[in-house]
Amino acid sequence: MQRIKHQAARLLGLTGNLALVVVALACAAYLLPHLLGYERYVITGGSMSGSIEKGSIVFERPRPVEELAVGDVITYLPPADSGVANLVTHRIVEIETDERGELVMRTKGDANADVDPWTFSLVDDVQPVVEHTVPKVGYLLIALADREVRMLVIGVPAAIIALLALVELTRNLAGMWVERGTGRTTPPGRPAHAGRTRELTAP
Repeated sequence: MQRIKHQAARLLGLTGNLALVVVALACAAYLLPHLLGYERYVITGGSMSGSIEKGSIVFERPRPVEELAVGDVITYLPPADSGVANLVTHRIVEIETDERGELVMRTKGDANADVDPWTFSLVDDVQPVVEHTVPKVGYLLIALADREVRMLVIGVPAAIIALLALVELTRNLAGMWVERGTGRTTPPGRPAHAGRTRELTAP
């Protein structure tokens, strides 16, 4: 029985350590790109299929707008009159200069037959440009956007860690009680120090 308890405690310990490693790696993967100067976007459509598949994560580094070139893939918000209200990740296929000296661009999805039916000028001085892509991982972030999934992914490891802490606390308390129970005690009615005595005889 003691052996089974020991194995169960060891299994719980390994599970808790694994959960801690997973949580640490997830936190590092979430924070590291930002610390390195990258912006992260999840591709939710198929307009770039063939080069960037749906469910991929793209890592983009800001670049001065005047350094953008045809062929760069950027993530931007199309103009208000385009009817598109969400960010788009497409490839630049045209860059021209208008009469005011501003850069006017047109983009196209690699999987689309036609170019995007709008032109635009970027209002900021810098623009994120795709430098790296990681396929499939975006599905995980999409799933984590769901509150129930997020609670499951975060709550289960947290519950395991709390359980392990409770088991360890219980074990320590039990050890303390065992040490107290096996310590030397003095039975009632007996002297605390029963050393040798010499019997004295009256003359």
